[in-house]
Amino acid sequence: MPHHDVSPHLPPAAVAQLDAFLALLLRWNARISLTAVRDPEAIVRRHFAESLFAAEHVPAGAAMLLDFGSGAGFPGIPIAIARPEIAVTLAESQSRKAAFLREAVRTLGLRAEVWPGRVEEMPAERVFDAVTLRAVDKMPHACRLAVPRLAGGGWLAVFTTHAAESTLNRLPGIRWTEALPIPGSRQEILRTGVRHEG
Repeated sequence: MPHHDVSPHLPPAAVAQLDAFLALLLRWNARISLTAVRDPEAIVRRHFAESLFAAEHVPAGAAMLLDFGSGAGFPGIPIAIARPEIAVTLAESQSRKAAFLREAVRTLGLRAEVWPGRVEEMPAERVFDAVTLRAVDKMPHACRLAVPRLAGGGWLAVFTTHAAESTLNRLPGIRWTEALPIPGSRQEILRTGVRHEG
């Protein structure tokens, strides 16, 4: 699989895990629709590359990360592979996708867990050092739900476009820091911010 251009800095064991994840994804995707993109090279280029780009930007010292609306595991599973020091929670309310995520975590031996429900149903005391959102329905609403899940000073990363960016500017409790162009994409950006202390 053509990961090596996508993941030049990863150790061989992590590349092997990415290969195993791709194989599992393709097998399950034939039965249940996990991703609309079917071509393996396109999956690597879009889903894997974008997720690994996010993994590079998760701040050092982040111990716990919530992947909000994980779907087929992007960006959460590649982050768990690339940054094994981070305990990743994959939140996915669709039961078949949650079942796939559980199988991926088990098969790949990841330091990750699956929350098979809505993020707002998590116990209130569950907060994280970082939260990621990618391809989530009703993104502005999801972002509002994500803010209380961030610890003070926690890092929020949203995959969005320049066109949709203005809806994020009104998000209470977040000080936006960067809008990073996603490599290989014409309009997509990774918008990052930090939760206000207090």
